Amino acid sequence: MNSLTSPPLIGITTYGRNQENRFTLPAGYVEAVRRAGGIPLLIAPGEPHIDELLAVLDGVIFSGGGDVDPALYGSSGHPTIYMTDDERDATELDLARRAAANGAPTLGICRGMQLLNVALGGALIEHLPDVVDGSVTHRLEPSAPTAHPVTILPSTQLAALLEPGPIETVSWHHQAIRTVAPGLVVSAQAEDGTIEAVEAPSHPWLIATQWHPEMSAADDPRQQHLFDEFVAAARRLRSQRHRS
Repeated sequence: MNSLTSPPLIGITTYGRNQENRFTLPAGYVEAVRRAGGIPLLIAPGEPHIDELLAVLDGVIFSGGGDVDPALYGSSGHPTIYMTDDERDATELDLARRAAANGAPTLGICRGMQLLNVALGGALIEHLPDVVDGSVTHRLEPSAPTAHPVTILPSTQLAALLEPGPIETVSWHHQAIRTVAPGLVVSAQAEDGTIEAVEAPSHPWLIATQWHPEMSAADDPRQQHLFDEFVAAARRLRSQRHRS
C-alpha cells in the first residue's frame, strides 16, 4: 500500500489526566473512525508539537468531555461547571486555531464544538437549563446521555451530508453556544432553540455537533455517515499532499 492509497491518519483529542494520571477516551470515537476507513491516533493534552502533528495528520476530531474554562470566553463561571482542565484547554485551543487556519478536515463533538467556537472567538451558555424552556432534555441528571431529535437546517453543508430535517441524536451536555464565532454558521437546532451544529463555509471541511454521533454510529447509518464523510475529506487531503 503506497501513500496515495493508505488510510488517512485521524487525530482524536483525549480527555485530560484523571486521578490515576491516565489519559482516556471512549472507544466509540476510535471505532467510528475505523469503520469509516481511517487510522485513529490519540492526541493527549500537553502535546507541544502541534505543527508537527498537523503536518502528518489528515484530519482532527475534537472529542467531548468536561467544560471549557469560562474565563476563556469572558465569563465569571457557574456553580455547575465541572472538569475544567487548563492543560487540555491550552492544547486544544492551539490545535483548533491551527486546524482552522490550515484547512485540515475538522470534526467537533459536544465539548469539541464548544471548544472550536471559543477558539474562534465565540461564547458559551454556562448552564443550558437556565436559559431554555425545559421542553427538550439535553442530558439526564445528574449526568447521563439521552436521546432527542434535532433539525438540520437546509442549504448547509451538514444538510448536504445528512439531508435536511429532523434526525434522532444522543445528547449529553449542559452547555451550548451562546454567541457563534465569526466564520461559523448554525447548521442544526433543537426544538427549544439550542444550537446543535455549526460549520465553517469558508473552510474545506469543518463541522461540529453538540450531540454525540459516536455513541449511536454503530447502529445508526446517518450518524456513521458523518464520520464516513469526514474521513473521505481527510483522504482527499492526503491524496492532494502526496501529489503536490
